[in-house]
Amino acid sequence: MAHAFSFDSLNTAQRQAVGTLDGPVLILAGAGTGKTRTVTCRIAHMLEKKIPAEEILAVTFTNKAASEMRERIGGMVSKKAAGEMTVCTFHSLCVRILRGGIDKLGYKKNFSICSHSDQVGIMKQLLVRKGGSDEKVKPDTVLSAISGAKNKGLDPADLEDDFFATLAVAYQNELRAQNAVDFDDLLLLAEKILSEHADVREYFRHRYTRVTVDEFQDTNALQMRLLQQLVGPPYHVCVVGDDDQSIYGWRGAESANILQFERFFPDPKIIRLEENYRSTHAVLHTANSLIKHNLGRREKILRSTRKGGDPVRVVAMPGDEEEAEFIAEEILAGKSAVGRAWEDFAVLFRTNGQSRKLESALRERKIPYRMVGAQSFYDRREVRDALAYAQLLASPDADVPLLRVINAPNRGIGQTTAVLATDWSREHHESVWQALCDPEFTDTLGPKARTAVQEFVALIAGAKNRIDLNHESPAEVLDGMLKEMEYLQWIERGCKTETERVQRGEGLHNVIDSLRKHVAKGKKLQSFLDDSALASDREDDDLEKKQGATLITLHASKGLEFPIVFLVGLEEGFLPHSRSIVEGTKDEERRLLYVGITRAQDQLTLTYCSKRKKWGQETHCEASSFIGELDDEYMDHTSYDDILGAEASTEDLGNFFGSLKGLLDDI
Repeated sequence: MAHAFSFDSLNTAQRQAVGTLDGPVLILAGAGTGKTRTVTCRIAHMLEKKIPAEEILAVTFTNKAASEMRERIGGMVSKKAAGEMTVCTFHSLCVRILRGGIDKLGYKKNFSICSHSDQVGIMKQLLVRKGGSDEKVKPDTVLSAISGAKNKGLDPADLEDDFFATLAVAYQNELRAQNAVDFDDLLLLAEKILSEHADVREYFRHRYTRVTVDEFQDTNALQMRLLQQLVGPPYHVCVVGDDDQSIYGWRGAESANILQFERFFPDPKIIRLEENYRSTHAVLHTANSLIKHNLGRREKILRSTRKGGDPVRVVAMPGDEEEAEFIAEEILAGKSAVGRAWEDFAVLFRTNGQSRKLESALRERKIPYRMVGAQSFYDRREVRDALAYAQLLASPDADVPLLRVINAPNRGIGQTTAVLATDWSREHHESVWQALCDPEFTDTLGPKARTAVQEFVALIAGAKNRIDLNHESPAEVLDGMLKEMEYLQWIERGCKTETERVQRGEGLHNVIDSLRKHVAKGKKLQSFLDDSALASDREDDDLEKKQGATLITLHASKGLEFPIVFLVGLEEGFLPHSRSIVEGTKDEERRLLYVGITRAQDQLTLTYCSKRKKWGQETHCEASSFIGELDDEYMDHTSYDDILGAEASTEDLGNFFGSLKGLLDDI
């Protein structure tokens, strides 16, 4: 096979990383240092050294990162080899482990995966049942407490708040009863199988002899334990990350995993990538001067391969109205003066609420923009409903999807009937579906409800038989079933606008179309449902598909880069966030600002306001304490008034020459 990559195209540190294939390796990859390229070259190098492709595993955090890595490797090696490798997220790796052996833990093999909205559905029911509906407890608050406990390896039953602990136990029992698992369970149970069953552990250690983990600073304690089960001696494991970009502490990420890597794997080789290809020297010097204020980090200094550059501007703003107007005007001017594309500009902020004023300033000037982190495709009602129906075709015993669509569209099975069926199923230790099929139960219903239930059961059972017995395509069966019940017409009746109507239709079409493609590859309905459940955890939609300037939170900006960046709202209480000051997590806020600064390729502007409207009240703001930590060497401190003053005088000159030219033309 021809060399897929040449060592000549790599710098010294990258070359060392690509060349070191054995034993534990820690690659500390600073922002913009060619991390993805190094990792993909390293994997291509493994194949060149005749390491079998099917023994190579690369684990990423998002589906998007996994597919990007797959594509990049595919471009370097044969398509066949790329196809035999496993490149996936932590969660989908765990689904692979569990589909093979979850029965060892007392679950049935056809378990279903609860999406976030399913979890909320279960928790709402429990709150009603446990009398918490009047306690003003939000389902999400309880769920994140449970998730936090699971990821730290604690038993949710031991939560400090007694009411939460009661709910946690009921929630786990409910999942067990439905033979369902949530996202955290995927990790927990996979780790449990590997640690408790030597045969499974040995199977996976032989199956994957080379393991690479990307974005290692985002791993939590549970993922670290999973990795230790997966990788045995001689520890051919490579982790890649940057502790300076660890910004998910609030989600349980432990930067200790990268700081104390030696504790987990003996005597690792540590390689630092410090040559930055993204930003100018001015931007990096400023970033380095900030991050060195964090203690206990792994020392690294980013060096720019691009000398000089415009100074970093720090602009004092009178208020957030002016801040938004100023940025919108700058984008307009930058676009026309230098012939930049709209996509070259990005505005970064700490919290979503800061985007509203910016959006209206951009809209006023007809500047196209894309918001990152808007509602995900999988949160849309028609998509969730269609997937719930698909889940019933795979296994009708799943209660959550069943209860979701039992009366969507309306078929005369009201809330009362649903509650009766749920209670009956509990008392008889059956699923809700079994209750609906049981004449003993249906005889307790009124004649209208009984007929409605029998028709629903016949509809689902009939469709399921067409797949199981007649071997018809699940996509065609699902499509036919939704058409038969006039689902689309029903949901369209609730639409307020034409756009919404079109969107609903597209949503349904997309689900059926992707199921069709999935089946065409020879895959089963259950694996389609797994993929959809895992995909619903996506961070956001693809930026590339949308046009315009980017409005994005600092958290979502990680891994991206833009020629011109505005980082707004550098005020005490916003960045660092007031919560971090109370909780003592100011280091993480400093890393967040560092991530923001290192997104900028050519130009960076930081702004802060002296007043900001909050809940309709004007509040006074202080400049962020972080500004004082930045080294001034490549910085230009200025204010809104100074800039406007300077612009006015050049404009007057322009007018003067313009009118002079007009006079001469007349003569």
